[in-house]
Amino acid sequence: MNKVKSEGSAIQKIIIEDSILILAKMDTVWDTFTHLTCWKEWNTVMRDVCSDKKCLSYGSEISCCFRPFLFPVTANIRVEEVVPYKRIVWSAKKKGFFARNEFSFQNHDTGVTVTSREAFYGTLVSFFGFLLPKKRMKTLISTFLRDLKTASENQSDK
Repeated sequence: MNKVKSEGSAIQKIIIEDSILILAKMDTVWDTFTHLTCWKEWNTVMRDVCSDKKCLSYGSEISCCFRPFLFPVTANIRVEEVVPYKRIVWSAKKKGFFARNEFSFQNHDTGVTVTSREAFYGTLVSFFGFLLPKKRMKTLISTFLRDLKTASENQSDK
């Protein structure tokens, strides 16, 4: 499922959604995703990840750097919800720009489907949304999911 769309409302919202099937057990996928101490080994999208916790948990905060453009952007992410083996929601705010990402985990006989649904909104999106590089944001999300897949599947081979 690969979608990029804009939703019209009083405040414009840009939604980017992507899913990936990971051929590993749920425990492995969940542990790979939630243990921040190993992100530097597999996560090529978010660099210099720092957190007050070793694992993603409700209320924890993450600071990181990523490159949606030519120049790096520092983000402060707050974990809003963690439902073990089901869902993680985090958000970030920066100068009139708000992003909220929901990750869902669905178990199957062959592995785990992880879906990322990220919404971007705020005054900057409403007025300058046409400048937001949707394709680049989609690529970053897809890359993050592929990195998670590779790390989880490599972990299950051990």
